Amino acid sequence: MSEVHVEVDGRTLRLSNLEKVLYPSTGTTKGEVLHYYAQVAPALLPHLAGRCVTRIRWPHGVQDGSFFEKNVPARTPSWVRTAEVPTTGSRAGADASGTLVFPVVDDLATLTWLVNLAALELHVHQWLVSDEGEPLGPDRVVIDLDPGEPAGLHECARVALLVRESLAGRRLACSPVLSGSKGIHLYAGLDRSASGLDSDATTALAKEVAEELQREHGDLVTATMTKSRRSGKVFLDWSQNSGSKTTVSPYSLRGRERPTVAAPVTWAEVEAGAEDPLALEQLDPETVLARLDEHGDLFDPWGG
Repeated sequence: MSEVHVEVDGRTLRLSNLEKVLYPSTGTTKGEVLHYYAQVAPALLPHLAGRCVTRIRWPHGVQDGSFFEKNVPARTPSWVRTAEVPTTGSRAGADASGTLVFPVVDDLATLTWLVNLAALELHVHQWLVSDEGEPLGPDRVVIDLDPGEPAGLHECARVALLVRESLAGRRLACSPVLSGSKGIHLYAGLDRSASGLDSDATTALAKEVAEELQREHGDLVTATMTKSRRSGKVFLDWSQNSGSKTTVSPYSLRGRERPTVAAPVTWAEVEAGAEDPLALEQLDPETVLARLDEHGDLFDPWGG
């Protein structure tokens, strides 16, 4: 097993198997994945900071099995920040006391350590934790637009415009993020000190929007989770606002056949995609890094 020792933010990390191919269709290696995350870190880390991170790991590459990991793994370095979160005990990974101990990724060293464990996807909750690791309320609402075949990204773009209008009627701006998979994620920022909304309330809000659009645009939109009823429609997944649910972070890689990224885009790009089925597509790491160099971080759920 090949390995190198590198210093990151004053921490010495052991990186192993850099030549291992994690995306066989493109030959993308673990070393290249680590390089992407190091380059994108200035944009990614603010989206992870203060949030518990659930990882999806592909130890042998995306052609093989993966697994979700919530708790910090054995032999986690003592310098990794963690948060102990109460749970009912029924969620995967909860210990006997009914708690989960998540990593909180506030720095490049922690990010590099996790990615070295083949954590290709980084998922976060819509709520934050305090400096002391105590769970706080949500600071945003997310609606996941998930197309049912033969619907695709074009239909998601059309529905995204409807969601934007619906949220604007509730005095909420939102920001679009290509999921890196099939659809689009829409984030609306909340002022926690002013909104007073908890995860139950934000879930209810997202569900209200989804059901409203289902009534008004039933040929295109569904709020029903039953997969058999999604064919040709866009499912507005409101459930990811639940306190136990997570959404892939902006700028995270996805564990698809080819490396793609959950990438923020402009509303102008979404509008173009709603007009032309060929105008909008999921983005690869190289394109995302080039866009960051040119435009900076486009993610703005507060519409500022």
